[in-house]
Amino acid sequence: MNFTIICSQLVRRGVFLILPILFSNISCSENVDINPRVIAHRGAWKTQGLPENSIAALKHAIELGCYGAEFDVHMTLDSVPVVNHDPDFMGMDIERTNYADLLSASLPNGEKIPTLEAYLKEGFNQEKTKLILEIKKAPSGKEHTLLLTKKAVALVQQLGGEAQVEYITFDFDAGVLVSELTPGSEVAYLNGDKAPSEAKKSGYTSIDYNIKVYRDHPEWIEEAHRENMTVNVWTVNTEEDMMDMIKKKVDFITTNEPERLFSLLVSQK
Repeated sequence: MNFTIICSQLVRRGVFLILPILFSNISCSENVDINPRVIAHRGAWKTQGLPENSIAALKHAIELGCYGAEFDVHMTLDSVPVVNHDPDFMGMDIERTNYADLLSASLPNGEKIPTLEAYLKEGFNQEKTKLILEIKKAPSGKEHTLLLTKKAVALVQQLGGEAQVEYITFDFDAGVLVSELTPGSEVAYLNGDKAPSEAKKSGYTSIDYNIKVYRDHPEWIEEAHRENMTVNVWTVNTEEDMMDMIKKKVDFITTNEPERLFSLLVSQK
């Protein structure tokens, strides 16, 4: 965790008067382990007004020292994996549009829709922030989803980035396929409808459920840890919810507010 970044964020938030108390003998240049670890949801975009899932949002997540930058992947009509949350981009149905045609529109900051290859290459320029790759369910069905899964994993392997990429998905079969294609990779299930032990039997290494799921099934956090699985929670944006999840000892918190979460975690040290 980069405390230089945290210091600058805290100063901008007007809390510099309590820095000596927060950091004690820790200098702002030291790297100190902070748990739970912070994952920027669709990159770190909110405070800077950046487009979600943009290269700029990825870069800002890296600058902040986030454990991970989460991003979403779809596949075009001509089988190009691209990074975008929704199944459409600027009114164009990604599945039914060739990649070249998607380039007719731009994100608000002027970027074009990133290909998965371009996004990965940017992320691989550093080694501190993991790339949390969400394989999206294809509107056209399972076959398209599993083809996207194969292409995404193959591209990560081709670029030599297996150690830097973790996978998440709502499609249970896609996650099982990832675990078969890239043994040893971290794979998390998102849907929240399976107990940790059931997910682990199918090859998952983590559960990554909405905060409401853990409130309905708080015992799943302990069960996951007994199974040597990690626990992530999404999407946690208020300090009240952050504190609740910190107390429940989840391993990761995915948030649209990474700066707020970092400040809160530092205040707990």
